[in-house]
Amino acid sequence: MDVFPDSVGGSRLRVRVVAMGGATGADVRRTSVQVDGEVASYLTAEGDGPAVVLLHGTYWSRVWLPVLGRLAEAGLRPVAVDFPGLGRSGGELTPETATVPALAGWVARFASALGISGPVAVAGHDIGGVVGQHLLVHDLLPVARLALVNSVLYDSWPAPHVGRFRDPRIVAATTADDLLAERRQAATGALAGAATDALIDDYLDPWTDPRVRRSWLAMAAAADSRYTLELVPALRRSTTPKLLVWGEDDRFEKVGYAEKFASEVPRTTLVRIPDADHIPTENAPDQVARALARFFTE
Repeated sequence: MDVFPDSVGGSRLRVRVVAMGGATGADVRRTSVQVDGEVASYLTAEGDGPAVVLLHGTYWSRVWLPVLGRLAEAGLRPVAVDFPGLGRSGGELTPETATVPALAGWVARFASALGISGPVAVAGHDIGGVVGQHLLVHDLLPVARLALVNSVLYDSWPAPHVGRFRDPRIVAATTADDLLAERRQAATGALAGAATDALIDDYLDPWTDPRVRRSWLAMAAAADSRYTLELVPALRRSTTPKLLVWGEDDRFEKVGYAEKFASEVPRTTLVRIPDADHIPTENAPDQVARALARFFTE
């Protein structure tokens, strides 16, 4: 991946994407918009079709980078945003603003700031998936189609390596180096066969900022499966088309949760990605992109 620095006048980042399987050939850029008085940073790729809002979880918008160009080539306009205080966005999360309802409200304001109205497609990874579910159930956005990629479902979260940071004593005893080491170990496992030192460093780069580390700890503190479980009755009544794309080797967001969801929630299709862990966009970008593009352009 070749990255060109932000232009002085415009917070734009030009990126040429090279993922497993070769370059996409698409023009991916990082730009921003103001939400709640702070910079909301997002990756996008030129496309003249409908917008697809892509939400990350305990990582950042980087998880969507391998598929952005492919989605644009399919005629979509992908928008992968960083939550406040995470990735390249400004601001800082607190345990109150990092809850699923609060993040869903923020995403709705982000979409409004971009002028996204009318029916919109949403995809969520990890905690971003439950934010997407919340947007759908509570009609904060007119979600026309919802895709979940190794998303939190039911009581599958928080994973132990995240949930331990709900304990204030552990947080108080954790140094910056400790947290970076924990994140490195988690990213290495989540990336599975795609993991290289360079890619792991790329994923960890935002955590060199103390503000981002504090925001991530706030997200960990706010992680609570009740936010997912309370949505289940409404999801079982929902007729909105849904797609599950799942790396089968995920040890925490296990494929069994996806199978249960697909059996209980109407109009749900499950696409399994073999030999992929928690971030299948890195292990099988072509396969993930094809599934998402087909679903969002049907």
